[in-house]
Amino acid sequence: MYDQFYGFTGRPFQLAPDPDFYFESLTHRKALSYLGYGLSQGEGFIVITGEVGAGKSTLAAHMVASIDRARLTVGQIVTSRLDADELVRLACQAFGVMTPEGRPRDKAAALSALELFLQDEARAGRRCLLIVDEAQNLSIHALEELRMLSNFQLGAHPLLQTLLLGQPEFRIVLNEPGLEQLRQRVIATHHLDAMEPDEVGPYVEHRLSHVGWTGRPAFAPGVYARLAQASGCVPRRINQLANRLLLLGEVEQAERFDCDMLDEVIADLAGDTEDGLPQKPESADFIHPEPARPAATPVPAADQAAILAELARELTKRDEQIAELQQAVMELAEMRGGPATTASEPDLEPLLAGIVDLTRRIETLETRTTDQNEAIRHVLTMLIEWLEAENAHVRAA
Repeated sequence: MYDQFYGFTGRPFQLAPDPDFYFESLTHRKALSYLGYGLSQGEGFIVITGEVGAGKSTLAAHMVASIDRARLTVGQIVTSRLDADELVRLACQAFGVMTPEGRPRDKAAALSALELFLQDEARAGRRCLLIVDEAQNLSIHALEELRMLSNFQLGAHPLLQTLLLGQPEFRIVLNEPGLEQLRQRVIATHHLDAMEPDEVGPYVEHRLSHVGWTGRPAFAPGVYARLAQASGCVPRRINQLANRLLLLGEVEQAERFDCDMLDEVIADLAGDTEDGLPQKPESADFIHPEPARPAATPVPAADQAAILAELARELTKRDEQIAELQQAVMELAEMRGGPATTASEPDLEPLLAGIVDLTRRIETLETRTTDQNEAIRHVLTMLIEWLEAENAHVRAA
């Protein structure tokens, strides 16, 4: 493997978060400042968002590795689509909380065991921090359950603080009307942007130096700039490209990497859709960073009306499909509640046919609802971008 060929002590560009490889770019330094401020408050919620691969989990791992564990107890969960009860049980598991009978099997037992644990930690002089990764997957009910956990107190002393890590759409979730009370408890928030282009070279060399790199292989002028362009300066994408580049270097026994070798790697990965990478573009670029939209350019009134009209149409379609499903349920109920007949096979056929038809309708509705959710999310994102642009325009004026 290339680590042996180049004399490395380990893999410098692994994708799993590792605090030993933490690189403090400008955006990470800002995020760490917000984290430090939030932790100093000892209560409420801290929210860090960022694109996939921006380094949110690595940032949290670095923070956990840096704190005094004698003063702060940390539990961490990575969420899928959990309901409120599952979230409570996972929080218990994250802190190693057990009941006298073993693991808490119901919500009431879990809450009681968790509260006792938090009180014991507070009496021992330790605060508790729950880190929730992939928070965009949480339902409104699960987020409300987290808010309720923040109500645990010992006297006037809050017992639990929560750090929420999520992708950009989590900001939309937080703006839901039902989460007003949670929003009031957010004491620090930061969006983790991509690194600056001139930070890509130091980032690569920083990771290499942690595995014993002493200049072999060397990087030709222009390679780091090309890597920044192809990756969009997103750490995980940089890691993917750099890892493939080292693999190619081992195959070709290369001592020096130039732009031609990097372009070969970019072309090789261009058609790879894993981890959200785009299909192969016409050019050799691996990823084209999305150009920033001028903040002072307002959306024309006609476009605003079109966006709102599209949203209204999607909501109307959903209402119609819900009504269709309700009608199917009523039809099936009437079929089952009809005059009593003998339980012969011919008499059961209409009921079975109705069940099959209803099942098909439900499957069709689920598929349509998924598509409409994506459409509605797209429209809402457009509206938020427009509002942010308008606010920036007003501030600039």
